Amino acid sequence: MAPSRKFFVGGNWKMNGRKANLGELITCLNSAKVPADTEVVCAPPTAYIDFARQKLDEREAGITEKVVFEQTKVIADNVKDWSKVVLAYEPVWAIGTGKTATPQQAQEVHEKLRGWLKTNVSDAVAQCTRIIYGGSVTGANCKELACQPDVDGFLVGGASLKPEFVDIINAKQ
Repeated sequence: MAPSRKFFVGGNWKMNGRKANLGELITCLNSAKVPADTEVVCAPPTAYIDFARQKLDEREAGITEKVVFEQTKVIADNVKDWSKVVLAYEPVWAIGTGKTATPQQAQEVHEKLRGWLKTNVSDAVAQCTRIIYGGSVTGANCKELACQPDVDGFLVGGASLKPEFVDIINAKQ
């Protein structure tokens, strides 16, 4: 990860859970030490994060790049200020299915996506835009994912409603 890109962890909170459970989680998060080089956003608005989603049949057909690049072009055609954009690669086939993308698979797509930004937008945008991983991120796999040079953070689903969210926030430590 380039020094200019701050690590990002988004808790994709939905209207889930009981009030007591959410209160416990908020207490846990409030007492957690968040690294200075990590930005944490709970319930980020979709205007803040743009997605490049991929289905299992697209991955198996070997058209990952085509699918992700087409979606990213639509995003790029509409972005005026890249400093306000966080891109998320979301392999929907790895969400709640029991299948997971390996850290190497995530890195491969993120690296190619960054290369697309360099070629089609600019080198500066490629270097500064955060590309986060939105597959199944858990306390068990977050550290290995966070070590990948082009994975600039996570969009966390179900795990953002559990105490392990603190471990995910601290994945770079």
